[in-house]
Amino acid sequence: MAAPRGVIRALHRGTLTQNSSVDRIFSGIQPTGKLHLGNYFGAIQNWVRLQEEYNSVLYSIVDLHALTVPREPAVLRQSILDTTATLLACGINPEKCLLFQQSQVPEHAELGWILGCLTNMPRIQSFPQWKVKNASQNYEGTVGLFTYPILQAADILLYKSTHVPVGEDQVLHLELARDIAQHFNKKYGNFFPVPKAILSTTKKVKSLRDPTAKMSKSDPQKLGTLNITDSPEEIVLKFRKAVTDFTSEVTYDPDSRPGVSNLVTIHAAVTGLSIKEVVHQCVGLDTAHYKGIVAEAVIQKFAPIGNEIKRLQEDKSHLEKVLQAGAEKAKELASPVYQEIRRLVGFQ
Repeated sequence: MAAPRGVIRALHRGTLTQNSSVDRIFSGIQPTGKLHLGNYFGAIQNWVRLQEEYNSVLYSIVDLHALTVPREPAVLRQSILDTTATLLACGINPEKCLLFQQSQVPEHAELGWILGCLTNMPRIQSFPQWKVKNASQNYEGTVGLFTYPILQAADILLYKSTHVPVGEDQVLHLELARDIAQHFNKKYGNFFPVPKAILSTTKKVKSLRDPTAKMSKSDPQKLGTLNITDSPEEIVLKFRKAVTDFTSEVTYDPDSRPGVSNLVTIHAAVTGLSIKEVVHQCVGLDTAHYKGIVAEAVIQKFAPIGNEIKRLQEDKSHLEKVLQAGAEKAKELASPVYQEIRRLVGFQ
């Protein structure tokens, strides 16, 4: 659900230019299922760029958040490793950023409790994500599901992060982190930087089966989601079944032609062309032929990444070492910050 425009404008002032002076960037991703094209173009591609441009960048596989819905332990363990392999294959470089597993740094959860004691319930109850997810669980959502935006705030503030790359659907969560930081500073003294957003400029990738909804891991229509690890045959099938309309030409009009426009968005994203350039190249093509062209472009983009993911998945010890090394470095940053928080709140 899109955030109010006023909130986006307020946070957008934190958007970075290449020569900005930035102290620390933090972002996280849940290890919940296969990563798809929406994850790649909405987050991971931006993460790769940021690690090249800035000196202090932390990326966390936020496995504590994954427990907000039921997970089989063995499946979660494998998902953590698979997500690590995917991030590395997509270009995340542990020599240029800290890549770590959230639960290996216990200060995340401990700070989450402290910040939860500074946050009132009506503020969390107002979150549209809580209402939607609670409804999807027959209104039996857990306390963890209710309070996870506070843990997100702890994830960010524990490292005194100054900027957070987010999509529009996460802007309200970052606004909560900003408010919690300001409330803490008012109560205990000026301690936390108030983090700003780095808003993604990539157009949102939509479901191939319902182009009015964003592409999602949890989409019950499996043909609607393009996973990074899909085989060429699966990609071709999903594009062949993609919902369009009864007009054969290729145009870009998200309001009246969401299905074809979503194909154009994907085509532009995988080729690096602008929307205008893609549409110009496709003059005279019908949508049936165009689906095949986009499918081939996606295959060309992601086949090498898929092969690298498979190679990395076969080396479990390497993936575990990457996460362990990242966690050790993250602890070195988190520990002095958390010790000072303990002193400020009166624990020591």
